[in-house]
Amino acid sequence: MKKVRPKKNLGQHFLTDLGIARRIADTVDAYPDIPVLEIGPGMGVMTQFLITKPRPFKAVEIDEESVEYLKTLSNSPLKGESLIQGDFLKMDLNEVFEGRQFVLTGNYPYDISSQIFFKMLDNKELIPCCTGMIQREVAQRIAAKPGNKTYGILSVLIQAWYDTEYLFTVDETVFNPPPKVKSAVIRMTRNSRKDIGCDWALFKRVVKATFNQRRKMLRGSLKQIVADPLTLDLPADFLTKRPEQLTHEEFVMLTKAVAKMDS
Repeated sequence: MKKVRPKKNLGQHFLTDLGIARRIADTVDAYPDIPVLEIGPGMGVMTQFLITKPRPFKAVEIDEESVEYLKTLSNSPLKGESLIQGDFLKMDLNEVFEGRQFVLTGNYPYDISSQIFFKMLDNKELIPCCTGMIQREVAQRIAAKPGNKTYGILSVLIQAWYDTEYLFTVDETVFNPPPKVKSAVIRMTRNSRKDIGCDWALFKRVVKATFNQRRKMLRGSLKQIVADPLTLDLPADFLTKRPEQLTHEEFVMLTKAVAKMDS
């Protein structure tokens, strides 16, 4: 069967370097004893290394042409229920491995990588580890610390529940077609936190509101949520900060102050 045609509308950039594919596949070994779910196997370049690991494995692929290609490969590692044709963003993740925890991995489509990670957060008790390749800029944001210009919504929300590692950079020349940007491989591992210290829904709302106007001081950006931010029960200079200056603990403090105003 002829090779799969990369589709621009699906953000497909097929990895062609087997050495890098193996390195990415090996990032799941941080959790060696639980199943693995691969998003977007494409033509199976990473899959061939993931499937050799002694654990349950499944892959989900939205592209019908890729699914047919994977099914017809000689000695295909994806048979029967191990290959799911569908949209990861619409899946009930409790059904994938019958409620068992799993590692999430893949060469993620750049245009939906953030949505994938937001879904990971919604299912954090099922996903103790997430690895894979994304656009370098997004990987830098996820791993960024307070005070860094790339520190943003993804940084704060993911780091609330996961320890993040920027593992290595991948050059654009090892893809077909080559993307216009460099890529990076990351790993996110669940931290020991059981409770973030405030209401999670309000925390997300506060983080998004402040970073959506990141150039403003908090006293300005918080007007989307609180009529008069200056009335919040916070230290005098707190509201003169900008969101990229706040640690996780300070965002929790801010969220609690907002919740107190609402109560």
